[in-house]
Parts: sequence; structure tokens; C-alpha cells
Amino acid sequence: MPRLQDRVIIVTGGGNGIGARFCHAFAAEGAHVVVADVDASAARTVAEQLQARGEQALAVATDVASEDSTRGLAEATAARFGRIDGLVNCAAIFQRPALSRLPFDEIPIQEWERVLRVNLIGVVLCCRAVVPHMKAQGAGKILNMASTTVLIGPPLMSQYIASKAGVIGLTRALAHELGDHGITVNALAPGGTISIDNLPETTTARLQARAQTRAIKRLETPDDLVGAAIFFTSSDSDFITGQTLVIDGGVNFL
Repeated sequence: MPRLQDRVIIVTGGGNGIGARFCHAFAAEGAHVVVADVDASAARTVAEQLQARGEQALAVATDVASEDSTRGLAEATAARFGRIDGLVNCAAIFQRPALSRLPFDEIPIQEWERVLRVNLIGVVLCCRAVVPHMKAQGAGKILNMASTTVLIGPPLMSQYIASKAGVIGLTRALAHELGDHGITVNALAPGGTISIDNLPETTTARLQARAQTRAIKRLETPDDLVGAAIFFTSSDSDFITGQTLVIDGGVNFL
């Protein structure tokens, strides 16, 4: 039997990149997938692709920075499928829109606030929206997307690093708060991943150079994250919580 048979899983940022790849992978494992994205057209496209294969999918236009929008996402999911078994928080500001590559004290405060609002508070709001449903059924899986930038600390992206460091801390805290309700909370920390088409040449060159520091010397793609994402949203991980799994091909941090 597929590992996610009939589980209802929400994927934020599901219209593009890593989130879209997860939607396809979860549906192939039998899940009913809710494609949540601020880009309503992209969300519909992914949902329609899944439906064309005979899989259950729902597109919901969602701004994770809005409490009303995230609450509406949870309500729409429960209304359509009757339950919420998993939440995968992929939505984040990184390439779309592109971040300012500036020293921390030159990044506009408005950008700091926007990145933290989407990348960190957005995770909080999505969790707050779905957790009551998970508590009511006595089970649930939350998977957050962190980043190995937190471990490396590369310069000129402090707003992003700070947001993802918060995600790692939040993952640990929520695991302890929600464990008594049968809800697990874990995170994935990818390395630099080719997750969108038509990356700027400078970005591609930077990722190519970073790949040479890995034990596995090739570019990372969303496919490299799929197995772990399925594991953490399935019953295989029922006794694992509060963990952040680094998936980067073996980068040497020294």
C-alpha cells in the first residue's frame, strides 16, 4: 500500500519549486493534496496536473503572512476532505522575489519584516490554523523547511538566515508542545537547491561552486528531498519529532 494512502496533506508554496515537487510525490503515494500558494494560477496548475492523473487535489490561494488566509486554508481543506493529516511549510521568500544581497545593516527594515513575516510568522500562522484539527483527531504531521545556511552563515543573506534559524527553533519548541496530542513536528534543511527554472547565471555559478565542496559533487534538486518528506509525513516517523534533517550531499562545514 502507498505510504500516504488517503492522508490529507497541505503543502504551502505548492505551486512552484520544491513545494510543487512534493505535491506530485505525495499524490503518487496516495495522499489527497492541498496545493496552497499565493500564486493562485500556479496552485491551480499543479492541482489540475494531479487531477488529470486521477489523484485527489485541491488548490487554495493562500498568503501565509495573513492569519485570515491561513485560517481559510485550513477550513477549505477540512470542508473538502474532512480532516487534516499533514502540513508541509514550503512557502518562503528567497528567489521569488529575490532577496537583497547586502550587509545586514543595509538591508531595508521593510525587507527584514517581510522576510520574517513570510518565512517564520507564516509557519506559525499555518501551524495555528491546522493544529486544532490535528488535536481533534489525535494525530498529525508537520514538516517545516529550514536551510543549511543557518549552519554555514554565508554573508549577505542575514535576513533569510535569521528566518530559517527561527524555523529550526520553532520546530523544536512545537514538537514538545504538541507531542501529547500525537502530532510530530520536524524540519528539513536542504543545501543550495536548483528549485526554479531560469536561475540567474550568477546564482547557478554559485551553486555549481558550492557543489564541489560536497561529498556528492553535483547540484541538489527537489527530487533529493522527496524521500525524506514522504518519510516525515508517513507513519514511518511516528516516534521522531523535533528533529532537523540536513540534506545537502555531505557539505564540509569546516
